[in-house]
Formats: sequence, C-alpha cells, structure tokens
Amino acid sequence: MRVPDEVIDENGHVNNVAYVQWMQDVAIRHFRALGGEEALGESGATWVARAHRIEYLRPAFAGDALEIATWIADVGRVSSKRCYEFFRAGEEKPLARGETDWVLVDIASGRPKRIPENLHALFKRG
Repeated sequence: MRVPDEVIDENGHVNNVAYVQWMQDVAIRHFRALGGEEALGESGATWVARAHRIEYLRPAFAGDALEIATWIADVGRVSSKRCYEFFRAGEEKPLARGETDWVLVDIASGRPKRIPENLHALFKRG
C-alpha cells in the first residue's frame, strides 16, 4: 500500500491512528483469505479487539510504499493474538511492530464465546 497524505500528522509522519486502522484492515483481509468467514459460519459471533499494542521503530512518510505482514501467534479458548510488522517496501528493518488481542463475542449476548474447533484448526494452518 502507498501512504496517503491524509494520514500524515503535524510531525510530518504517519499518525499512530493510521497504524491501528491498517492492523484491523490487514487482519480482516487475512481472516477472509484463510476462509475464516466460512469457518465461523452462522455461529452468531464476531471478533472484537480487546487491546492493541504498537512499537514504533522508524517513521513512515507520505508516498512511502508499505508492506504489512500479519500472522496468528496464539489461539486460546475465546481469544486470539495476532501480530503485525510494517516495512517500507524493499527494506528489511521494520518501521513498526504490533499485536492485537481479539476476542470472539456472541453477537446476541455481547459475551465472549468459545472459538469453534474448525476455526482453531484454520488458525493453526495460517
């Protein structure tokens, strides 16, 4: 992706809020690519972010071409930890690292819900 001008803050680099948005966007794309929507099926559940952590290592600027890597680091009974790394295209050193704790929540009750076994298996492959 190319960094758009509108995510640049008063310090002249990518605003921290943009990283959170990109983490969510890439998580959703990865989940779909793994077949997560089909695996979740009609369970009546959805993923909700419980916490985001980001370590900013180097700034990114308008026009930079970025590559974002993501992977599922851990899957528990009702939660999953997803990690991210942001790179400027063609560079090996990351610009930022992050992780999100996602919780599977029952839509009707708003309470955490056990992750179905088929989703556990899917995450272990991806």
